[in-house]
This record gives sequence, structure tokens and C-alpha cells, in this order.
Amino acid sequence: MRFLKVLGVLVCALALVSILVSTAAAEDENLGIRDVSRVTFAAPMRVGTVLLPAGDYLVRHTMEGQEHVMVFQAVRGKAPEAKVKCTLVPLAQKAEHNQTIYQLNAANERVLQELVFRGDTAKHVFETQN
Repeated sequence: MRFLKVLGVLVCALALVSILVSTAAAEDENLGIRDVSRVTFAAPMRVGTVLLPAGDYLVRHTMEGQEHVMVFQAVRGKAPEAKVKCTLVPLAQKAEHNQTIYQLNAANERVLQELVFRGDTAKHVFETQN
């Protein structure tokens, strides 16, 4: 009889741990963004420290520890891969269209500042490289 009580307590503890783990995983997945998106740059764009040529790119949102990182890979061609840290900033509502925000630097290069993807509820704000 004692064995059944111990077994019952153990099963309840495992169930509780399982619920807590699945809740934490769901919070991570519920960032309001897709893991993979596409973006087209009409002109060369500096992303982090890399100057990407104009073209179509696959953009992957990844995690490195607690940091959000966006990885840009050319859909066609041999453009260099770019990685840049980003911060997610919640939007008031789902984005209705894609948006690329950049600034011109002293060398007259477009430097990526923010990306918004249609259907997401957060925008990606990029760290500026010095």
C-alpha cells in the first residue's frame, strides 16, 4: 500500500513538471513571429557588419542562448551570409505588410535598422554596429 502512495506522488510530480516545461516552451514559441521569412533588398544593404548585394534573402530567426539572432542567406547566388542580433518589439496589431527600415551611413550605404513581416505581431529591431 505504501508503494502505491509513493508511486502516486511520483506520477503527480512528473505530470506537474511536464506541464511546467510545456508551458515554458509554448511561451518561447509564442513570440508573434515566424521562424523563417523572405525579404528582397532592391539595393545593397548593410546587415550587421556585412554588405549584402541586392537580391532575395531567406531570413531565419534563431536563438543563441538568450539572444535573438537573424541569419540572412541568399536565395540564389553566392552572397555572403549575415548574422545580426535583434530585439523583438511588440506591435499594436498584426502587421498588414512587409516593411524594411534603413538609414544611410557616412559611406552612403543602406544600413538595416528594422524589419516587419506581414502577419507578425512583433518587429525586429537590429543592433547598430560601430
